[in-house]
Amino acid sequence: MELRSELLLNNKKNFSAMKNIILFSGFAIVLLASCGKNLPDVEGTSAQKIANEWWVTLDQGGQADVFGIGHFKIATYNTSANDDSIWVDDLGNGWDVKFRAKADFNNLTFGASNSVNLYSPTTVNLNDGKVLLEMGHTRSGNVADSIHMKLEFSDDPGVVYEMNGVARTRFAEDDY
Repeated sequence: MELRSELLLNNKKNFSAMKNIILFSGFAIVLLASCGKNLPDVEGTSAQKIANEWWVTLDQGGQADVFGIGHFKIATYNTSANDDSIWVDDLGNGWDVKFRAKADFNNLTFGASNSVNLYSPTTVNLNDGKVLLEMGHTRSGNVADSIHMKLEFSDDPGVVYEMNGVARTRFAEDDY
């Protein structure tokens, strides 16, 4: 009889311990399931198809690199309004120019008329601005997007310069 009551007592203890484990496990599952975060979908900017850093030359009348500057880095990027405008910025590397241009993101084109240059007291006209997908070759021969634009500056009226170049790949062998 004593053995039987001892077995019953042990079964009650085991049942109580098992009940606690099941309750704790259930609580842990509910707690962990409630930690899920509903993060918003990350989207790009309106200008992401045109935005990039570029290695360009300043050309004129068919003569490449008319000022002997060589390739220099410019950037095209979205405005804070994230609308149909972009910044065209030579980052102080070429003609010291930074101005807004209107962009057609579907056709990868952009242009400006009498746009204020933020680096100097001049205005800029930009015609025939376009990004050509996979139509350029980097310094090391890799295929990359290319950029083309015609620029006229108010301090040099009537003279049209061309900026031509390729997308910066960020590979060391492609940098100038």
